[in-house]
Amino acid sequence: MSISVPSDTQRWRCAQCGNLTRFDVTRSVRSRDYLHFDLSGAYDVEEREVLAETIEQVRCRWCNAVDSVEVVDRPAGEAGRVAGNGTERA
Repeated sequence: MSISVPSDTQRWRCAQCGNLTRFDVTRSVRSRDYLHFDLSGAYDVEEREVLAETIEQVRCRWCNAVDSVEVVDRPAGEAGRVAGNGTERA
């Protein structure tokens, strides 16, 4: 089963239990990272450009269902309430 990342006007919903907020997402990401190393060899990722992303599985955190998660439209007043990192804001 293939599932897409929800847009600003959509969200994930578990059709089995109705969960809208908690999911375990398994994904593969191909990225180009800018790493800044200090003299000890430790580093921080200062920039990340996602070149490709594939959602492999979305599991409902409440009922553990895998094949029941679907993309649905957000209610009219909630469109655009997504934080910069893709997470929903309260």
